Amino acid sequence: MSPLFNAEDSIQKILVPKEEIEEITSRLAEQISRDYADDPYQVVLLIILKGSVPFAADLMRKLTIPVQLEFMKVSSYGASTKSSGEIKIHLDLNRNDLQDLDIIIIEDIIDTGHTLNRLTQLLKNRNAHSVRTCTLLDKPSRREVDFTPDYCGKQIPDEFVVGFGLDYNEEYRSLPYVGVLDPRVYSGS
Repeated sequence: MSPLFNAEDSIQKILVPKEEIEEITSRLAEQISRDYADDPYQVVLLIILKGSVPFAADLMRKLTIPVQLEFMKVSSYGASTKSSGEIKIHLDLNRNDLQDLDIIIIEDIIDTGHTLNRLTQLLKNRNAHSVRTCTLLDKPSRREVDFTPDYCGKQIPDEFVVGFGLDYNEEYRSLPYVGVLDPRVYSGS
């Protein structure tokens, strides 16, 4: 990208303003804190890199329960705007024993559902005590597998969105809101 690149010039409209993101993270943190208030197991936030980092950071600061953090890096998009359906694990958990852990997978967006469906099953197969999912955004109209998140910030229409961690080809992550990317950016027009 050019040093003169202005990410905001490529945004057609703001879909989720930063004030709404603040409300969403507060609501989800309250729900999670209430659900796990008397949990005898260790709660672990499993943050999916890279896109979920801003959401996870805001969310965990608002939780009123003790949590540990883990990270995984998976991909299904690459430099495309559509999920390939193939999930690649680039960074796995640092621990093998998940037996006494209640894991909450933190994701930025659910599209086809393949990524979270596979990760949830993988963690259950590794004997995690429980596995739940929390997403900032959900596109149920794009679902290709039967998957519903346990905690959902907001359902959005089938538009390609960037910002607040979400990217196109590693750009736009730093925008403080979620916006619809101008199709000319990724269609070559």
